[in-house]
Amino acid sequence: MKSFLRSKANYIRDKLIEVAVRNGAGHIAPSLSCVDILTALYYGAMRFDPLNPTWEERDRLVLSKGHGPYGLYAILADLGTMPQEQWQSYYTERSRLRGCIERDPSLGLEASTGSLGHGLPMCVGLAFAAKIKGKSYHTFCITGDGEFQEGSMWEALSFAVKHELDNLTVIIDRNGLQAMDRTTAILERDEKDLPARLKAFGAEVIEVPGHDPNLLSKLFEYLRDRRDGKVAVVVAKTTKGYGLKCMEDVPKFHYRLPNPEELAQGKTYGAAR
Repeated sequence: MKSFLRSKANYIRDKLIEVAVRNGAGHIAPSLSCVDILTALYYGAMRFDPLNPTWEERDRLVLSKGHGPYGLYAILADLGTMPQEQWQSYYTERSRLRGCIERDPSLGLEASTGSLGHGLPMCVGLAFAAKIKGKSYHTFCITGDGEFQEGSMWEALSFAVKHELDNLTVIIDRNGLQAMDRTTAILERDEKDLPARLKAFGAEVIEVPGHDPNLLSKLFEYLRDRRDGKVAVVVAKTTKGYGLKCMEDVPKFHYRLPNPEELAQGKTYGAAR
């Protein structure tokens, strides 16, 4: 499993970069930072039937940072949930996939996202409904760190803690960048304050490296199965643009496409096996 998850993450990165560059699709950098998180979920911890994406007992995954969806598209195509042609022709008139995620349960896309601050409130609703109905599925929400400047995120977290939604796991893709600048340029003390603020709201905060799919898979599986009344927020330290030397931690690549000379700088991960 250890080598499988690492190799699979590298494979997904390869396909993500290949399709996005070929089709001229921006938002590569925010998509790259969460590939390991998505790999750990879909090939490891999550209960999900790729050939029956509307299975009632499936775990739910909402990618709240819906402006960085390429890793999710690549994984769903690799699993057979989404037709390969839809992904391979992404950003062309032949594909119905969008730059920000649009809900399509038949393709494994649980919610329309990209308008920041909306994904977590939706996930809290899913988790609360599961509690009321006695359902066993778990809800995972992947957010960007810049999203936590939105008041709706904190309102949703307060509700989740009050109702002891231990069937919800929030995963923050903590790459320190939002759009064209660093999160600390917007909120100066963001780097130190975010985990403390999350704890103050009553969440259990777990800080981990965000590019180790094996560690992440074990953690997500543990959090999925436990029932102790705690709302877990995983702060995954990542690098925006992870995998491309020209793009890593460079603010201008939030949307910008790399040119051939920049791509020639190479990758920072091994070839997929």
